[in-house]
Amino acid sequence: MFKFFARQPFWVHLITAVLLVFFMGFIFLQSLSWFTNHGAYLKVPVVKGKNVDAAVKLLESQGFEVVIQDSLYFDTIPKYTVIKQLPEPDATVKANRTVFITINRAVAPDIEMPKLEGLSLVYALDKLERTHLKLGDTIYKPDFMKGSILEQQYNSYRVAPGTKVPWGSRINLVIGAGLQQEQVLVPEVVGLTFAEAKSVLEAKGISLAAIVAMSTVKDTASAFVYKQNPEKFDSDKKPVFMQPGQTMDIWLSPVPLDTDSIKVKNEQAPLQ
Repeated sequence: MFKFFARQPFWVHLITAVLLVFFMGFIFLQSLSWFTNHGAYLKVPVVKGKNVDAAVKLLESQGFEVVIQDSLYFDTIPKYTVIKQLPEPDATVKANRTVFITINRAVAPDIEMPKLEGLSLVYALDKLERTHLKLGDTIYKPDFMKGSILEQQYNSYRVAPGTKVPWGSRINLVIGAGLQQEQVLVPEVVGLTFAEAKSVLEAKGISLAAIVAMSTVKDTASAFVYKQNPEKFDSDKKPVFMQPGQTMDIWLSPVPLDTDSIKVKNEQAPLQ
């Protein structure tokens, strides 16, 4: 065989070499295509709405690589559910293509409490919905700001704007009910602690306005009321009446004061 080829002209050797190179190149390209799945295409299955474990298992079984790209939160969708996939379902892609999936996270994120106080109920409800919070109880309280939100509460305690609360939390709203027609006697809170006075006033629907404390007061809750406005009796010693929703001013001292001597002093003081 070797002697046969050796006796052939040069042009035969040249053609043989060219054919051999072409054949080897063809074999190499075919094998490369086989190893890399070149030219093979797959249809992306629908995994949106599936549990993440089932989705990953399905995609990998069909020759896809999977990357969990991000996580969002929806309280209406089961946790660990695929809510988005890329490429889209039924898209035709090359084999070994990576599919990116977004899942619904398991734990609700914390969000900032918005400022609702001072808004009307309609605007407050809209703001709650847009910030993924829910309305809890509505508590109506006598106040001249009828229909306005007086206080926002979480777990029955006032919550300040900007405080972190869980997504979907129920927020109670204290709403102004306007001034009622009924009249209540002005209660005597002089001599009581601030905490006791506040409780008495709230029971009658009266709100605190100005709270004037002496510079020596360190703890407001345990300070004592030594003056109030309006007082229980007028200058003619007749009882004073108020409407629920109106306000009272009080003055605080760190220790109980002799209120009778204070009144006498005020009465004897010359008019300016």
